[in-house]
Amino acid sequence: MSVVLGLLVFTVFLFVSELVRIDFAAIMVMVLLGLLSQLPGLSSLANVSELFNGLASNAVVSIIAVMIIGAGLDKTGLMSKVAAFILKRGGTSEARIVPIVSGTVGVISSFMQNVGAAALFLPVVSRISVRTELPLSRLLMPMGFCAILGGTMTMVGSSPLILLNDLILAANQVLPESERMDTFGLFSVTPIGVTLIATGILYFMMFGRWILPNEQKDGDATSGQSLKDYLTAIYGLKTDIFEITIPKGHPCVGETFDDVMQRYHVYIIGSAYHGQRWFAPVIQTEITAPCRLAVLGREKVIRHMVEEGGFILHDTLDVFAEDYAPTKSGVAEMVIPPGSAVIGKCAHDLVFRKTYGASLLAIHRDEETLSYVATEDHAPTPVGEVPFRAGDTLVIHSTWEALTRLTRDRNFVVVTTDFPQEDPRPHKVGWALMFFVISLSLILFTDLRLSLCLLTGAAGMILTKVLDIEEAYDAISWSTVFLLASLIPLGQAVQTTGTAEWIAQKILFLLDGWPIWSLQAGLAILSTVFTLIMSNVGATVLLVPLAVSIAIASGGDPALFALTVAISTSNSFLIPTHQVNALIMGPAGYKVTDFMKSGGIMTILFLFVSLFVMNVIF
Repeated sequence: MSVVLGLLVFTVFLFVSELVRIDFAAIMVMVLLGLLSQLPGLSSLANVSELFNGLASNAVVSIIAVMIIGAGLDKTGLMSKVAAFILKRGGTSEARIVPIVSGTVGVISSFMQNVGAAALFLPVVSRISVRTELPLSRLLMPMGFCAILGGTMTMVGSSPLILLNDLILAANQVLPESERMDTFGLFSVTPIGVTLIATGILYFMMFGRWILPNEQKDGDATSGQSLKDYLTAIYGLKTDIFEITIPKGHPCVGETFDDVMQRYHVYIIGSAYHGQRWFAPVIQTEITAPCRLAVLGREKVIRHMVEEGGFILHDTLDVFAEDYAPTKSGVAEMVIPPGSAVIGKCAHDLVFRKTYGASLLAIHRDEETLSYVATEDHAPTPVGEVPFRAGDTLVIHSTWEALTRLTRDRNFVVVTTDFPQEDPRPHKVGWALMFFVISLSLILFTDLRLSLCLLTGAAGMILTKVLDIEEAYDAISWSTVFLLASLIPLGQAVQTTGTAEWIAQKILFLLDGWPIWSLQAGLAILSTVFTLIMSNVGATVLLVPLAVSIAIASGGDPALFALTVAISTSNSFLIPTHQVNALIMGPAGYKVTDFMKSGGIMTILFLFVSLFVMNVIF
């Protein structure tokens, strides 16, 4: 027990100090546990033949499967649509997006494993982060915490609550008939869960600006420059994308997009008419009204164009929000090599937009930039009529899908490499949804292991080519997998060596003779501590029998004390040992100290709110 306690202290030290990466710290502790078990007298620490069973555990395999399912749904564009819907309702304000996302995930996690709900929404939140330019670190922690809180809304929302009724029935077998407990119904705990989720959302809405980190992880999707910053910094083009409406009966009806572009010195890079949208529309297209345009240009030029021409300017991108999100399109550069077939031809000759699916924004030649938009050094130039030369750098706005095709065109050398070179598969959305529903149905209506239910959906998506096997491997966060798998042997050692029971008995001995409410609070705190250092299932199995005994001895309600343990084992916010916290840690670039800062207050709120609501209801 002394060795296990020392390993626990060492693990916490590595996590907090971050001397090494947290996933590697967990691997080190697992290896150390295995080596120490070979010393005389320490064989009970771990069975070396089972030391790596965590990699095949139900929890770890479930996480792997749900990451693949989430990637499959994302590949079809479904998650982008969910993100667009949330943005339509919540706008770009953190104060509105956080409660919508967190509340939605909280409700979903009440019927499926909270790590599954969090993993499915990870790509959604990532896209929202890119679209709103809000750091991922300010969105993922509220979502993750509410996914954990959502597990307290129903009796199938978390493993401890699923186990609780079985533990109560087992305890009843040794209790007198007058002291036997009733089991809990599916929605018996719903008021507790709803109150906890509301508390979590209010907590982040009121104090998020101070407790959430503002730093963005290097290399994350939102860490790159926006289109506006990129064009300004590299080419001096102080432009941004605006959405305008051409009303019915407007004087420009019958003119072409090219006419409007040359008159006002702007780029029309998108059009929408009668529910259809065109990315990079052909500039010789005649204008019909009413229609909407995505226009790239200087803000003062756009406002002058609107006032002079009678257009309608929208505050934000609406119809074109998804098309021009950085996850789908952006600015790229390509060079015309010697011998290219386009030398001597201009963009108009090539019908550039129709042929390549991209808008030509500028031509960089001999240290000068030619574009429709005036710079400090150069007047506007109709770049569509400028013949191309060898060595010209073309600055284009393109979808990443179209840019991927251009990388295979020998007439250009695409020099932009940092873009998502992937092929979206919207035609596979039916298969993806079908296997997602199959997995969810197996979870809700069968007794199959969670990992098997989820792997069924993951395998189905690979079989139907929603994802190929390499993409499935790429979708898995292996740092998360090894972090969790490596901590499982330590949790087992805490339990099998008697360390957990010894700690529980010592603490409960100190509470002997205290008022009933303080005994209940002590159990809640003890459950919280145990769930941080071992699995919540292990903590529940160990502490529920003790809680029942304490309640009967002190005259308390044994069912209420048992419920206190099962609810409090979801109070896992202080360090990233919970599966959900481990899942969001990497993508958001969180540190252990971030969890201690935000999770410390959440832990206290959880204790107060859950104890209060439980005593009011039961």
